[in-house]
Amino acid sequence: HEAAKIDGANFWARFRAITIPLMTPVIFFNLVMNIIAAFQVFVQAFVMTDGGPRYATLFYVLYLYQNAFKFFRMGYASALAWVLFLIILFFTALVIRSSALWVFYEGELKRR
Repeated sequence: HEAAKIDGANFWARFRAITIPLMTPVIFFNLVMNIIAAFQVFVQAFVMTDGGPRYATLFYVLYLYQNAFKFFRMGYASALAWVLFLIILFFTALVIRSSALWVFYEGELKRR
């Protein structure tokens, strides 16, 4: 930061060229964790409404839970869990593959 400031870079130039690239590994980690968490919304809908009036809050994981432990359709729930796993795997792999273009690791040659 100090060298860029001495060279005349303003705040936004330093933020864009120095701060953001150094934060990309943390942004990448949080993106992967939040993709996984977004597909696993369960507790809020289960505690408050258990699916809600006319299934308004019946998220995929709550539907999976109900099929497994309320209706005892374990085979169907297992298939739902595998589908959920494959969906999460697809989006996580997509982010990991694209990370080579935007995640900065110090000392690494940039591939394009």
